[in-house]
Amino acid sequence: MEPIILFDGVCNFCNGMVNFIIARDPKAYFKFAPLQSETGQRMRLRFGVDESVDSIILIEDESAYVFSTAALRIVKGLGGLWRLLYVFIIVPTPIRDLFYRLFARNRYWLFGKKSVCMVPTPDVRARFLD
Repeated sequence: MEPIILFDGVCNFCNGMVNFIIARDPKAYFKFAPLQSETGQRMRLRFGVDESVDSIILIEDESAYVFSTAALRIVKGLGGLWRLLYVFIIVPTPIRDLFYRLFARNRYWLFGKKSVCMVPTPDVRARFLD
């Protein structure tokens, strides 16, 4: 199974990050689906990811990764200089996730949210599963 990034489709920051990843992933390594979509919900159930996880989930190698681990595995997958950020994997998960959750909890306040999920442009539509 190819790596799938499940993201909060109404979060402005999350949508910006999806666009950031697409621009730096010319080989189309990652596919995408909003958490709110049918595919997002099906993947969440299949991999046993709790409903309380509402930011980003990476499905890769038949496993689900959440919070900071998902983010670090994504930058590692981008390659180039971005993969250097993966060095932060050595920071204990509880510490990384503390900062990740703090940011995630405030992302709507900081960046706002949309009333509906983003609609991808035709040139990147094939990378979206729903």
